[in-house]
Amino acid sequence: MTVIVFGSINIDLVATVSRLPLPGETLLGRDFFQAPGGKGANQAVALARLGIPTQMVGRIGADNFGAQLVKSLQASGVQTENVFVDETVSSGVAAIAVDDAGENQIIVIPGANGCVNQDDVERLSRLLPQASALLLQFEIPMSAVVAAARAATEVGVRVILDPAPAQSYVPDELYQLVDIITPNELEASQLVGFSVTGAESAKKAALQLRQRGVKNAIVKLGAQGVVCATSNETFFVPAYPVDAVDTVAAGDAFNGGLAAALSEGLSLHQAAIWGAAAGALAATKPGAQPSLPDRTTFDAFLKERGMMRRLKCEG
Repeated sequence: MTVIVFGSINIDLVATVSRLPLPGETLLGRDFFQAPGGKGANQAVALARLGIPTQMVGRIGADNFGAQLVKSLQASGVQTENVFVDETVSSGVAAIAVDDAGENQIIVIPGANGCVNQDDVERLSRLLPQASALLLQFEIPMSAVVAAARAATEVGVRVILDPAPAQSYVPDELYQLVDIITPNELEASQLVGFSVTGAESAKKAALQLRQRGVKNAIVKLGAQGVVCATSNETFFVPAYPVDAVDTVAAGDAFNGGLAAALSEGLSLHQAAIWGAAAGALAATKPGAQPSLPDRTTFDAFLKERGMMRRLKCEG
């Protein structure tokens, strides 16, 4: 059985500067680099590097960036036969300026990601009978996300939704189709309409998301850990303390670790631990996909830190 990721594929173009430019100002930058990104592609790479058979379904443009992005996915072991090359638009691009304080300015051009439609959902649907889970995010049109979740639910495939980037409006139907939702604090705040800043407010948010129809809600609190609410209980998983360098793909790594554990038949408790471990490891290296751990590194980390660490449970 494979895990399918249906979502965005981007190239990140990053310039470093001493400070961010003012409107109309031209600055000389210091360094430039490009790297593969997109929340969908990041999560696919996170899964594949943990040894899980993974299919990516999405769109790229018929340009050099698109070719680079496919090669990068393949190098990590992701199956890309269902990445469609759209000759009418560019590949998705994020132009990013980062200053010495770590502040940034970002312009995202969705490109092919913004053109994902029912044709892509139909290609996805043909793969679903051989899948154990479908991972979704919000960097493609909402109509495609809902249609994909509906198609997965109809054939009994688990739906895991990372509601990012943050959205204040999500169709009611989508909540009913989701098995596991994994917002961070900002995303949870946008979804529920109140500030989520710690375990207590995260518990309240998770319970509200369940009331909307989600079967299981996991609120990611970064270095504070994660709060999980199921039909039977609410529990807390502490974070793994690490020396964080760059948290850009930590959330995607969490979803990869979570889905990997579930695909191997582990419980939601254990899957949340895997997600926390993968997220922690990703935060110790710069970049998005370059920071995602392979299975050898991941297993060594779990062994060193103790996978069966005691969970603090909340009723």
